[in-house]
Amino acid sequence: MIDRYSTPEIRRLWSLQRKFEIWRDIEIAACEYWHSKGKISDGELDDIKRKSTFSVERINEIENEIHHDVIAFLTALAENIGAASRHVHFGLTSSDIVDTAQMMLIQEAGGIIDKAMLKALSALYDFAQKHKDLVVAGRTHGVHAEPTTLGLKFLGHYAELSRARDRLKHALEDCRYGKISGAVGTYSQMPPELEAYVLGKCNLQVEPVSTQVIPRDRHAYFMQAIALAGQALYRLMQEIRLLQRTEGREVEEPFQKGQKGSSAMPHKRNPILAERICGLARVLSGYATTAEYNVPLWHERDISHSGAERVILPDATALIEYMLLKSAFVVENLHVHEKNCERVLDATHGLLFSSRALLTVTSATQMSREDAYALVQAAAMATWENPSTGNLRSRLEGNPTLKEITKSQWDEVFDARSFLAHIDTIFARVPHPGLRPAGDEDIKPGILT
Repeated sequence: MIDRYSTPEIRRLWSLQRKFEIWRDIEIAACEYWHSKGKISDGELDDIKRKSTFSVERINEIENEIHHDVIAFLTALAENIGAASRHVHFGLTSSDIVDTAQMMLIQEAGGIIDKAMLKALSALYDFAQKHKDLVVAGRTHGVHAEPTTLGLKFLGHYAELSRARDRLKHALEDCRYGKISGAVGTYSQMPPELEAYVLGKCNLQVEPVSTQVIPRDRHAYFMQAIALAGQALYRLMQEIRLLQRTEGREVEEPFQKGQKGSSAMPHKRNPILAERICGLARVLSGYATTAEYNVPLWHERDISHSGAERVILPDATALIEYMLLKSAFVVENLHVHEKNCERVLDATHGLLFSSRALLTVTSATQMSREDAYALVQAAAMATWENPSTGNLRSRLEGNPTLKEITKSQWDEVFDARSFLAHIDTIFARVPHPGLRPAGDEDIKPGILT
């Protein structure tokens, strides 16, 4: 995780200080269970709770010598707790603490991501509504197809990001599991009741069948949901980049006062934020692949997943939050050049109305669809090759075989808005981001109480 692409809040979340705090709280919860069974005296539990202080510096110092972070953590606690420390980590294995704490951190990160997600969704929805009726050229294969609206383009991105949010929330619930089941998951040194007690305080469910670790398909699903959210932002920002190209310049990402676009060319206003988000989305895809490779660990566990997760989990959650916030900023401040939208709409001299022309020729004459297609295509190809000698309408209107088609019919064929009569119907299908379905509650991070 680097400061450039992360917020202070999520950096604090993934800090060693925060991780060790959760480790300590899990250990204390386990001691509370043993105390309830008469294994730890009142005075000893009081010592454990009051004296379980630590410093990250001391833990790192010990780890540099023994090369085991959990033992280093426990040693640092023991130095402060004293004799009662013999009860800390009783019957547990390292992954009981590490995996459970990591799932709690994932839940907290999910809450942070969801706040950023709602901000991006709100920006997209507001933009789509504002430009619902602004007619622009629709494109397939990068080539003009039929008219659409700028608002409808962005409504599609809003709907996709909404689905990404739903997937993330589902993946977070799939990660709301912990394990306190011992060395190979058999509860050989503690009862299942201890696990239920501790995980209840952590707001986590019991992993039904754990080994020494929580199965990594849960983590992989979470990382895939993040990667798909990244791809949704990639598609959005790629659209902005394409619409910002000099030839069209229909929209333009914010260019702030004092900003410079090129060290060599003073005129440049480049879509750098959109490009940055596209590039970071590729990183998330790589992290998702790494998480998949973490699933098939050896037997009851190996440690090949550990180093990878120390990188990919903080980085991926930090990056998606950052990308969502930057995307919201871009959309909220996106410049729309309406005159350019109008100019681009006519750039192909009426060719994007060819589908309506085909239907009109077919219905208004006795031609077969094949003959009508050949006639309209011939006029379209002539317009492609020689636009200076006529646009699509003038070529069709001037064709003597189409004399029965009236001017008012041609007016409707070449009226962009006649293509868009059902835009309101599409918008009505998509709810505002602030209107959540019944039972759709906020993500509740796992926090010890």
